[in-house]
Amino acid sequence: MPELPEVEVLRRSLEPHLVGDRIERAEVRNPAMREPIDTARLRRATQGRQVIGLRRRSKYLLIDLEGGPKGGHTLVVHLGMSGRLTLAPGDAPLEPHEHVAFHLRSGRRLRLRDPRRFGLVFAVPTAELEADPHFAHLGVEPLEPGFSGEVLVRAAAGRRGPVKSFLMDAGVVVGVGNIYASETLHRAGVHPARPVSRISRVRWQRVADSAMAVLRQAIAEGGTTLNDFADGEGRSGYFQVSLSVYDRAGEPCRTCGRPVRRIVQANRSTFYCPGCQR
Repeated sequence: MPELPEVEVLRRSLEPHLVGDRIERAEVRNPAMREPIDTARLRRATQGRQVIGLRRRSKYLLIDLEGGPKGGHTLVVHLGMSGRLTLAPGDAPLEPHEHVAFHLRSGRRLRLRDPRRFGLVFAVPTAELEADPHFAHLGVEPLEPGFSGEVLVRAAAGRRGPVKSFLMDAGVVVGVGNIYASETLHRAGVHPARPVSRISRVRWQRVADSAMAVLRQAIAEGGTTLNDFADGEGRSGYFQVSLSVYDRAGEPCRTCGRPVRRIVQANRSTFYCPGCQR
């Protein structure tokens, strides 16, 4: 699943091409996504509206549209497990599994291809975005000012679970999915199964610093493309070349040389180095 870096890379790749353009019409070829698309509502909210900005919240791409008599809307896209959102010429052949397309005044087409149909596409009044059920429960952004080890200390108070599951809890901190949680804990030198109740303030700060460093490096390297991810112009990321432990079970740790191990936590594969992480 595309995680925070991939969505941020997508946002940055689309922003210079979309801002100032106008959506002429929305085309829904298959509304049966993870949540059924309300085609009529999507068309009302987007048709004829100029794109005024692109943002990201957690793993959601937010496309802000100009206001009408009742105010502006935000077009929300989540890529799910296998989604790709790319720009193409308006007359480009349909891609397989191209379920939604936004036809732009510039003659281009913003198209969502999603073979598994786990993605989301909907529009919400911009003023109501934070209260929307998709966003109301979300925790802090790890790349925004104010994120620190102390934030994690407060969130962990009274908890007993393993630190990797804690980092992947979107109610605590958003966007640190399976790949980046493993990489963060390796860089911080913290074992993924260590209970959050047994982590010192100093170590929590190390975890926070490592999370920010890993996410920023992944963004700089275009995200991680293991299966489906590509940016808005169809380019794959290459952070997978820099992965220290994820999906490297049995291979030598890049830091100490001991074999990387794999365990399963909450039905997800976790990778760590028994030498570097305690």
